[in-house]
Amino acid sequence: MKKGFKYYGIVWLLAVVLFNVISFAIPSTIMIGKFEGTYWVGYIFVMIAFIGQAACSYKFFKDTDNSNKVFLNLPIITVSYSALIVSTVVGILCMIIPFIPVWIGAILCVLIFVMYATAIVKATAVGEIVSDIDNKIKEKTLFIKSLTIDLETLEMKAKNADIKKEVSKIKDACRYSDPMSSSALNGVESQITMRFNALETAVENNDCFSVKNICEEMNVLLADRNKKCKLLK
Repeated sequence: MKKGFKYYGIVWLLAVVLFNVISFAIPSTIMIGKFEGTYWVGYIFVMIAFIGQAACSYKFFKDTDNSNKVFLNLPIITVSYSALIVSTVVGILCMIIPFIPVWIGAILCVLIFVMYATAIVKATAVGEIVSDIDNKIKEKTLFIKSLTIDLETLEMKAKNADIKKEVSKIKDACRYSDPMSSSALNGVESQITMRFNALETAVENNDCFSVKNICEEMNVLLADRNKKCKLLK
């Protein structure tokens, strides 16, 4: 985040400096009506656009470590760049055309600001909603995913070929189980966790008979969990 935003900040600062130098360096003999009428309306509008775009870019670069957040924040950065370009063009026109009434320039700038601000707020809201849904899905699928990984690890630890085969079977049954979880499944998931702990001990003790029995019990519990998952949908 720091490196990306640092480079962006340098470019942003150069662009702001360039705009201000051009705005104040051009003599009034060339820019008729300089410092009058809609000149200040246009100037302030462009500066607000620069600041707004910097705020949007900060939000974007802040989450660059998270690929999902980067994808969700792309609309924000796209809209903000579009807003900066349009605002700069309109603002400069207000600055260089002296006969535009102040009220027309002000209304035009406010309309553009409201339009793009609304678009950015909507894009931000959608991104946050999708992110919340994604986090909830991750939480609800954590049990099965975690159990599958634990069974894969346990399979690798197994020294006996028959034990490895039994663990592999229950691992596949777990992998293809319904991944979604809920509070209504806490009971059966607790039983599955207890059976896994017992299975882990049996594998460590190289107890093939116990491993087979525990795997059968876990298979029944997983089937029961899957049936309950269907009822909850």
